[in-house]
Amino acid sequence: MDYFKDKLFELLNDADDMGISDIETNDRENKFIISLQNGTVLEVECRLIRG
Repeated sequence: MDYFKDKLFELLNDADDMGISDIETNDRENKFIISLQNGTVLEVECRLIRG
């Protein structure tokens, strides 16, 4: 799970064309809070379904 979250963070952080202004991480809850330049705020949660 940690490897996946690290890679997802890298992808989001390098995605210049998505208009991301900030990424906050909450490792305990496996969540990312993503703020866009237009004011939109998104929450992405990673959950292990099978493993």
